[in-house]
Amino acid sequence: MEWKDEALILSARPLGESSKIIEVLTPNEGRASGLVRGARSKTMRALVQPGNRVEVTWRGRLEDQLGTFALELIEARAGLVMDSAWGAFGIGSIASLLAFLPERDPHPRLYAAANALIEAFALPRAAGEAGVRFELIVLDEFGFGLDLSHCAATGATEDLVYVSPRTGRAVGRGPGARYADRMLPLPAFLTSDALCDAATLADGFRLTGYFLAAHVAALANKPLPPERERFVRAVLRAVARADQA
Repeated sequence: MEWKDEALILSARPLGESSKIIEVLTPNEGRASGLVRGARSKTMRALVQPGNRVEVTWRGRLEDQLGTFALELIEARAGLVMDSAWGAFGIGSIASLLAFLPERDPHPRLYAAANALIEAFALPRAAGEAGVRFELIVLDEFGFGLDLSHCAATGATEDLVYVSPRTGRAVGRGPGARYADRMLPLPAFLTSDALCDAATLADGFRLTGYFLAAHVAALANKPLPPERERFVRAVLRAVARADQA
């Protein structure tokens, strides 16, 4: 059996003296793993770095076995991953959240969002915003998408500042005022072209984190992965420093 697709390398772990097991995300085959022989050689090391965009060919006797990968580089992006704390932690966060998905389950929107997040690693503010949007798509692909388009109480599309933790729907300032202490804050950058700062990014990650914990991690009887928390902390620290500069 064989398939070929574009892929993002999520992780690489050694196997034996010369090989590695590579985990990738593809638009059409979903999350998949395969053995890359010779991956620890000098010529192959740069190719199998997490964050790289590659063309992958999988071959195996049975569809559910590990199989082998043949990789061709499309775009080297290991620098975006390794040049910053948020990049290094960010690729781990992507991989850890995608691990809640079954293997070989195609999610082209998640592939596009993960690709955009890796490209955003160049700047912490961009990485933070792309990280929140990636997590919103994770929720949507799991069937728990948030409705941030209009107020659940009035239908208004302006002055949306809360999200109901019960329904995941936006609520306007006026209707939500009496329940403000029970609501989750809705950062303006998710409903308009407002710029994000450290405070609004923190609100964004608090929002997505609440629903990820309740509707994704809880289904697997697990907490949110620590890799995600490391990414969030690194991004918020970097953006806070930039806000103060």
